[in-house]
Amino acid sequence: MTVDLVRVAAVQAAPVFLDKEATTNKACELIARAAGEGAGLVVFPESFIPTYPDWLWRRRPWDDGEARWFVRFAEQAVSIPGPCVDRLAEAAGTHGVYVTMGVTERASESHTLYNSIVFFGPNAEVLGVHRKLMPTGAERLVWGQGDGSSLRTYETPFGKLGGLICWENYMPFARAALYAQGVDILVAPTWDNADEWVPTMRHVAKEGRTFVVSVSPVLRGSDVPADIPGRDEIYGGDDDWMSKGNGVVVDPYGRVVAGPLVGEEGIVYADLDPRLLAKARQQFDPVGHYSRPDVFTLTVHPVGTSPVVVEGPHAP
Repeated sequence: MTVDLVRVAAVQAAPVFLDKEATTNKACELIARAAGEGAGLVVFPESFIPTYPDWLWRRRPWDDGEARWFVRFAEQAVSIPGPCVDRLAEAAGTHGVYVTMGVTERASESHTLYNSIVFFGPNAEVLGVHRKLMPTGAERLVWGQGDGSSLRTYETPFGKLGGLICWENYMPFARAALYAQGVDILVAPTWDNADEWVPTMRHVAKEGRTFVVSVSPVLRGSDVPADIPGRDEIYGGDDDWMSKGNGVVVDPYGRVVAGPLVGEEGIVYADLDPRLLAKARQQFDPVGHYSRPDVFTLTVHPVGTSPVVVEGPHAP
Protein backbone atom coordinates (compact mmCIF):
# COMPACT_ATOMS: atom_id res chain seq x y z
CA MET A 1 0.00 0.00 0.00
CA THR A 2 1.27 3.47 -0.87
CA VAL A 3 0.91 5.53 2.29
CA ASP A 4 -0.73 8.82 1.34
CA LEU A 5 -2.79 11.18 3.43
CA VAL A 6 -6.32 11.49 2.08
CA ARG A 7 -9.10 13.95 2.73
CA VAL A 8 -12.49 12.24 2.78
CA ALA A 9 -15.77 14.04 2.21
CA ALA A 10 -19.09 12.69 3.47
CA VAL A 11 -21.70 14.45 1.35
CA GLN A 12 -24.84 15.13 3.36
CA ALA A 13 -27.37 16.45 0.88
CA ALA A 14 -30.96 16.18 -0.29
CA PRO A 15 -31.53 14.33 -3.55
CA VAL A 16 -34.03 15.81 -5.99
CA PHE A 17 -36.86 13.48 -5.01
CA LEU A 18 -37.41 10.73 -7.61
CA ASP A 19 -35.55 12.67 -10.30
CA LYS A 20 -32.50 10.75 -11.49
CA GLU A 21 -31.21 13.35 -13.92
CA ALA A 22 -31.54 16.33 -11.55
CA THR A 23 -30.00 14.40 -8.67
CA THR A 24 -27.09 13.33 -10.89
CA ASN A 25 -26.54 16.98 -11.82
CA LYS A 26 -26.50 17.92 -8.13
CA ALA A 27 -24.14 15.05 -7.32
CA CYS A 28 -21.67 16.19 -9.98
CA GLU A 29 -21.72 19.71 -8.53
CA LEU A 30 -21.09 18.32 -5.06
CA ILE A 31 -18.20 16.19 -6.32
CA ALA A 32 -16.65 19.33 -7.80
CA ARG A 33 -17.18 21.22 -4.54
CA ALA A 34 -15.61 18.48 -2.42
CA ALA A 35 -12.67 18.11 -4.80
CA GLY A 36 -12.16 21.87 -4.67
CA GLU A 37 -11.69 21.51 -0.91
CA GLY A 38 -9.01 18.90 -1.45
CA ALA A 39 -11.04 15.71 -1.06
CA GLY A 40 -9.59 12.53 -2.56
CA LEU A 41 -12.58 10.36 -1.63
CA VAL A 42 -16.18 11.60 -1.88
CA VAL A 43 -18.89 9.49 -0.20
CA PHE A 44 -22.63 9.79 -0.90
CA PRO A 45 -25.62 8.39 1.05
CA GLU A 46 -27.65 5.22 0.53
CA SER A 47 -29.80 5.24 -2.63
CA PHE A 48 -28.99 8.92 -3.14
CA ILE A 49 -30.02 8.49 -6.78
CA PRO A 50 -32.98 8.65 -7.30
CA THR A 51 -33.82 8.84 -3.55
CA TYR A 52 -34.44 6.50 -0.65
CA PRO A 53 -37.98 4.95 -0.80
CA ASP A 54 -39.14 6.36 2.52
CA TRP A 55 -42.82 5.82 1.70
CA LEU A 56 -42.29 2.12 2.42
CA TRP A 57 -42.28 2.90 6.13
CA ARG A 58 -45.35 5.17 6.02
CA ARG A 59 -47.91 3.03 4.22
CA ARG A 60 -48.40 -0.58 3.14
CA PRO A 61 -45.50 -1.01 0.70
CA TRP A 62 -47.39 -3.40 -1.58
CA ASP A 63 -50.24 -0.89 -2.04
CA ASP A 64 -48.95 1.98 -4.16
CA GLY A 65 -52.37 3.47 -4.75
CA GLU A 66 -52.76 6.44 -7.01
CA ALA A 67 -49.17 7.62 -6.36
CA ARG A 68 -47.68 4.57 -8.12
CA TRP A 69 -44.66 4.85 -5.82
CA PHE A 70 -42.84 1.77 -7.04
CA VAL A 71 -43.43 2.52 -10.72
CA ARG A 72 -42.05 6.05 -10.26
CA PHE A 73 -39.10 4.62 -8.36
CA ALA A 74 -38.34 1.96 -10.97
CA GLU A 75 -38.58 4.46 -13.81
CA GLN A 76 -35.89 6.57 -12.15
CA ALA A 77 -33.56 3.69 -11.23
CA VAL A 78 -29.97 3.70 -12.46
CA SER A 79 -28.74 1.38 -15.21
CA ILE A 80 -25.13 0.17 -14.99
CA PRO A 81 -23.69 0.95 -17.48
CA GLY A 82 -25.79 3.92 -18.47
CA PRO A 83 -25.85 7.72 -18.90
CA CYS A 84 -26.09 8.49 -15.18
CA VAL A 85 -23.07 6.34 -14.37
CA ASP A 86 -21.16 7.79 -17.31
CA ARG A 87 -21.72 11.32 -16.01
CA LEU A 88 -20.59 10.42 -12.50
CA ALA A 89 -17.50 8.65 -13.82
CA GLU A 90 -16.70 11.72 -15.89
CA ALA A 91 -17.05 13.94 -12.82
CA ALA A 92 -14.74 11.68 -10.81
CA GLY A 93 -12.22 11.73 -13.65
CA THR A 94 -12.42 15.47 -14.24
CA HIS A 95 -11.61 16.17 -10.61
CA GLY A 96 -9.29 13.22 -10.06
CA VAL A 97 -11.15 11.75 -7.07
CA TYR A 98 -12.57 8.46 -5.88
CA VAL A 99 -16.35 8.52 -5.45
CA THR A 100 -18.77 6.09 -3.84
CA MET A 101 -22.37 6.68 -4.88
CA GLY A 102 -25.47 5.07 -3.41
CA VAL A 103 -27.98 4.24 -6.13
CA THR A 104 -31.04 2.16 -6.77
CA GLU A 105 -29.81 -0.04 -9.60
CA ARG A 106 -31.99 -1.48 -12.34
CA ALA A 107 -30.54 -4.90 -13.09
CA SER A 108 -29.59 -5.63 -16.69
CA GLU A 109 -30.11 -9.37 -16.21
CA SER A 110 -33.65 -9.14 -14.77
CA HIS A 111 -36.39 -6.68 -13.81
CA THR A 112 -35.23 -6.49 -10.20
CA LEU A 113 -34.01 -3.34 -8.44
CA TYR A 114 -30.99 -3.41 -6.11
CA ASN A 115 -29.72 -1.10 -3.40
CA SER A 116 -26.15 -0.57 -4.59
CA ILE A 117 -22.91 1.33 -4.11
CA VAL A 118 -21.05 2.26 -7.29
CA PHE A 119 -17.30 2.76 -6.82
CA PHE A 120 -15.65 5.24 -9.19
CA GLY A 121 -11.94 5.84 -9.71
CA PRO A 122 -10.06 9.05 -10.58
CA ASN A 123 -9.49 7.87 -14.15
CA ALA A 124 -13.22 8.11 -14.93
CA GLU A 125 -13.71 4.37 -14.53
CA VAL A 126 -16.26 2.27 -12.64
CA LEU A 127 -14.21 0.14 -10.24
CA GLY A 128 -17.15 -2.03 -9.24
CA VAL A 129 -20.63 -2.26 -7.77
CA HIS A 130 -21.77 -3.66 -4.43
CA ARG A 131 -25.38 -4.79 -4.04
CA LYS A 132 -26.86 -4.79 -0.54
CA LEU A 133 -27.01 -8.39 0.65
CA MET A 134 -30.17 -8.12 2.73
CA PRO A 135 -32.80 -5.38 2.38
CA THR A 136 -34.33 -4.53 5.74
CA GLY A 137 -38.02 -4.93 6.60
CA ALA A 138 -40.25 -3.14 4.12
CA GLU A 139 -37.26 -2.59 1.81
CA ARG A 140 -37.70 -6.18 0.65
CA LEU A 141 -40.76 -5.04 -1.32
CA VAL A 142 -38.61 -2.88 -3.65
CA TRP A 143 -35.06 -4.31 -3.58
CA GLY A 144 -33.68 -7.75 -4.30
CA GLN A 145 -30.85 -9.46 -2.42
CA GLY A 146 -27.26 -9.09 -3.53
CA ASP A 147 -24.74 -11.94 -3.51
CA GLY A 148 -21.15 -12.57 -2.52
CA SER A 149 -19.70 -11.54 -5.85
CA SER A 150 -19.82 -7.85 -4.90
CA LEU A 151 -18.44 -8.24 -1.38
CA ARG A 152 -14.96 -6.95 -2.15
CA THR A 153 -12.42 -4.16 -1.73
CA TYR A 154 -10.56 -1.91 -4.20
CA GLU A 155 -6.92 -0.81 -4.17
CA THR A 156 -6.29 2.93 -3.87
CA PRO A 157 -3.17 4.99 -3.09
CA PHE A 158 -4.52 5.46 0.44
CA GLY A 159 -5.44 1.84 1.14
CA LYS A 160 -8.15 -0.67 0.37
CA LEU A 161 -11.62 0.77 -0.08
CA GLY A 162 -14.83 -1.17 0.56
CA GLY A 163 -18.40 -0.59 1.66
CA LEU A 164 -21.46 -1.97 3.39
CA ILE A 165 -24.90 -0.41 3.15
CA CYS A 166 -26.91 0.58 6.23
CA TRP A 167 -27.83 -2.48 8.31
CA GLU A 168 -25.33 -4.67 6.46
CA ASN A 169 -23.00 -3.12 9.02
CA TYR A 170 -24.87 -5.11 11.67
CA MET A 171 -24.02 -8.38 9.85
CA PRO A 172 -20.91 -9.82 11.56
CA PHE A 173 -20.05 -12.11 8.66
CA ALA A 174 -20.33 -9.32 6.09
CA ARG A 175 -17.98 -7.17 8.13
CA ALA A 176 -15.57 -10.08 8.58
CA ALA A 177 -15.53 -10.67 4.82
CA LEU A 178 -14.26 -7.13 4.25
CA TYR A 179 -11.86 -7.26 7.19
CA ALA A 180 -10.35 -10.40 5.64
CA GLN A 181 -9.70 -8.43 2.45
CA GLY A 182 -7.81 -5.80 4.42
CA VAL A 183 -10.32 -2.97 4.13
CA ASP A 184 -8.71 0.30 5.25
CA ILE A 185 -11.58 2.71 4.60
CA LEU A 186 -15.10 1.36 4.99
CA VAL A 187 -17.88 3.51 3.57
CA ALA A 188 -21.25 3.02 5.23
CA PRO A 189 -23.97 4.90 3.32
CA THR A 190 -27.18 4.64 5.31
CA TRP A 191 -30.73 5.74 6.04
CA ASP A 192 -30.42 5.03 9.76
CA ASN A 193 -30.80 8.13 11.92
CA ALA A 194 -31.18 6.37 15.26
CA ASP A 195 -29.14 7.40 18.29
CA GLU A 196 -27.37 4.05 18.11
CA TRP A 197 -25.96 4.58 14.61
CA VAL A 198 -22.88 6.65 15.41
CA PRO A 199 -21.90 4.30 18.27
CA THR A 200 -22.31 1.43 15.79
CA MET A 201 -19.89 3.12 13.39
CA ARG A 202 -17.45 3.59 16.25
CA HIS A 203 -17.71 -0.09 17.11
CA VAL A 204 -17.21 -1.20 13.49
CA ALA A 205 -14.15 1.04 13.14
CA LYS A 206 -12.57 -0.23 16.34
CA GLU A 207 -13.48 -3.87 15.65
CA GLY A 208 -12.16 -3.82 12.08
CA ARG A 209 -9.29 -1.44 12.81
CA THR A 210 -10.44 0.57 9.84
CA PHE A 211 -11.54 4.11 9.06
CA VAL A 212 -15.32 4.41 8.66
CA VAL A 213 -17.16 7.11 6.69
CA SER A 214 -20.94 7.12 7.09
CA VAL A 215 -23.64 9.49 5.87
CA SER A 216 -27.36 9.55 5.13
CA PRO A 217 -29.29 12.10 3.07
CA VAL A 218 -31.10 15.14 4.44
CA LEU A 219 -34.78 14.78 3.55
CA ARG A 220 -37.98 16.34 4.82
CA GLY A 221 -41.61 16.04 3.82
CA SER A 222 -41.30 19.34 1.96
CA ASP A 223 -38.85 17.68 -0.45
CA VAL A 224 -41.60 15.42 -1.84
CA PRO A 225 -43.21 17.03 -4.92
CA ALA A 226 -46.73 18.28 -4.21
CA ASP A 227 -48.04 16.88 -7.51
CA ILE A 228 -47.62 13.24 -6.43
CA PRO A 229 -51.17 12.00 -5.74
CA GLY A 230 -51.76 11.36 -2.05
CA ARG A 231 -48.55 13.13 -1.05
CA ASP A 232 -50.25 15.21 1.66
CA GLU A 233 -51.74 12.09 3.25
CA ILE A 234 -48.34 10.79 4.35
CA TYR A 235 -45.93 13.75 4.17
CA GLY A 236 -45.86 17.09 5.93
CA GLY A 237 -43.60 20.11 5.62
CA ASP A 238 -40.17 21.18 6.82
CA ASP A 239 -40.72 19.73 10.28
CA ASP A 240 -41.50 16.27 8.90
CA TRP A 241 -38.01 14.79 8.94
CA MET A 242 -37.34 11.62 6.99
CA SER A 243 -33.55 11.68 7.41
CA LYS A 244 -31.27 14.14 9.23
CA GLY A 245 -27.88 13.24 7.79
CA ASN A 246 -25.69 12.14 10.71
CA GLY A 247 -22.53 12.37 8.59
CA VAL A 248 -19.54 11.10 10.58
CA VAL A 249 -15.94 9.93 10.14
CA VAL A 250 -14.34 7.55 12.64
CA ASP A 251 -10.72 6.43 13.03
CA PRO A 252 -9.43 2.85 13.62
CA TYR A 253 -9.54 3.34 17.39
CA GLY A 254 -13.27 4.13 17.25
CA ARG A 255 -12.75 7.84 17.81
CA VAL A 256 -14.99 10.35 16.00
CA VAL A 257 -12.71 12.65 13.99
CA ALA A 258 -15.40 14.63 12.14
CA GLY A 259 -19.12 15.12 12.65
CA PRO A 260 -21.72 14.04 13.26
CA LEU A 261 -23.51 16.72 11.27
CA VAL A 262 -27.25 16.61 11.97
CA GLY A 263 -30.26 18.34 10.46
CA GLU A 264 -28.63 20.34 7.68
CA GLU A 265 -27.03 19.92 4.30
CA GLY A 266 -23.26 20.07 4.25
CA ILE A 267 -20.06 18.17 3.61
CA VAL A 268 -18.18 16.56 6.49
CA TYR A 269 -14.41 16.55 5.86
CA ALA A 270 -11.63 14.66 7.59
CA ASP A 271 -7.94 14.18 6.82
CA LEU A 272 -6.98 10.52 7.29
CA ASP A 273 -3.46 9.14 7.79
CA PRO A 274 -3.27 5.47 6.70
CA ARG A 275 -0.21 5.01 8.93
CA LEU A 276 -2.59 5.01 11.90
CA LEU A 277 -3.92 1.65 10.70
CA ALA A 278 -0.70 -0.26 11.37
CA LYS A 279 -0.47 1.05 14.92
CA ALA A 280 -4.09 0.19 15.68
CA ARG A 281 -3.69 -3.32 14.27
CA GLN A 282 -0.61 -3.96 16.39
CA GLN A 283 -2.90 -4.49 19.38
CA PHE A 284 -5.87 -6.06 17.60
CA ASP A 285 -6.07 -7.58 14.13
CA PRO A 286 -9.50 -9.23 13.69
CA VAL A 287 -8.36 -11.45 10.81
CA GLY A 288 -4.72 -11.83 11.88
CA HIS A 289 -3.16 -12.48 15.27
CA TYR A 290 -6.51 -12.00 17.07
CA SER A 291 -8.58 -14.25 14.81
CA ARG A 292 -7.96 -17.77 16.18
CA PRO A 293 -8.66 -19.71 12.95
CA ASP A 294 -8.09 -22.94 14.88
CA VAL A 295 -11.36 -22.14 16.70
CA PHE A 296 -13.35 -20.01 14.23
CA THR A 297 -13.68 -20.12 10.43
CA LEU A 298 -15.95 -18.31 7.96
CA THR A 299 -16.63 -19.40 4.38
CA VAL A 300 -17.66 -16.69 1.91
CA HIS A 301 -19.07 -17.60 -1.51
CA PRO A 302 -17.74 -14.81 -3.77
CA VAL A 303 -19.68 -15.82 -6.86
CA GLY A 304 -22.77 -14.54 -8.60
CA THR A 305 -25.94 -16.58 -8.78
CA SER A 306 -28.46 -17.09 -11.57
CA PRO A 307 -31.75 -19.03 -11.62
CA VAL A 308 -31.19 -20.03 -15.25
CA VAL A 309 -28.17 -21.77 -16.74
CA VAL A 310 -28.15 -22.13 -20.52
CA GLU A 311 -26.07 -25.03 -21.84
CA GLY A 312 -25.40 -26.52 -25.25
CA PRO A 313 -24.59 -25.06 -28.67
CA HIS A 314 -26.97 -22.08 -28.30
CA ALA A 315 -25.55 -20.92 -24.98
CA PRO A 316 -24.64 -17.21 -24.99
